[in-house]
Amino acid sequence: MARSASPAVQRAVLLGASNLKMGLPWLVGGLRQAAGGPVEVLAACGHGRSYVGWSRLLFGTRSLPGIADCGLWRALAALPPLPTLALLADVGNDLLYGEPPEAIAARVGDCLARLAAQRAAVVCLPLPMIRLEKLSPLGYHAARSILYPSRGEPWAVLLEKARDLDRRVRRLAAEHGARLVEPQASWYGIDPIHVRRRWRRRAWDSIIAHWPPTPETPQRTVSPIPPPRIRVPAFGAAELRLCGIPRRNPQPALRLAEGSTLALY
Repeated sequence: MARSASPAVQRAVLLGASNLKMGLPWLVGGLRQAAGGPVEVLAACGHGRSYVGWSRLLFGTRSLPGIADCGLWRALAALPPLPTLALLADVGNDLLYGEPPEAIAARVGDCLARLAAQRAAVVCLPLPMIRLEKLSPLGYHAARSILYPSRGEPWAVLLEKARDLDRRVRRLAAEHGARLVEPQASWYGIDPIHVRRRWRRRAWDSIIAHWPPTPETPQRTVSPIPPPRIRVPAFGAAELRLCGIPRRNPQPALRLAEGSTLALY
């Protein structure tokens, strides 16, 4: 007779864009390793993801709803109470979509308020200003041409907006009791917004270390042994559009043998 999976001991709500998408296999593995039991993960992420509204990628081939209005929040509200960790990251994409800092901050504030209502322990990753302040106009033009070829404002204008948004996000984090994990300059290379592959584990370890321990793991530590990796479905979000055609996927998108789950929104 097959042994049934154990119930989750912890929930994690992960919000972000491309950095979170690329690091999701590692982060979920690290959560499972640190929790001392199965984890229930709800994630809203994806390359080019917006907090404010729908975002498109690959010339409109794939579209995802804004993080602040996606189905994650309805799903979260319907779940029974569980000790909850949360991550809020990648808040700068909307600047490149032309959204003003105050509008972006308002939606980030909505997310933080909802997480506070869940009594979640929140870690916030602010904009990588330590790297952006050193970016030259030429470097900005090169990065924008690769990452967002159809978008663009003069670098001096966008940098000032980034400073404004970063100040607003930091104030919101303080108001809602979120812990800040400061991006390190060494995490970034020529690309000023994406953590370099060889630094991803250290970056996610830093985030995991800032979350409080669980009753099952009173002394939260980061193991020197890499956690087991998972394969995240490429187009597994609950709601998306592929080539303009709406698509819905049942959640969770991934169930692991020991009881951990991953739901994508």
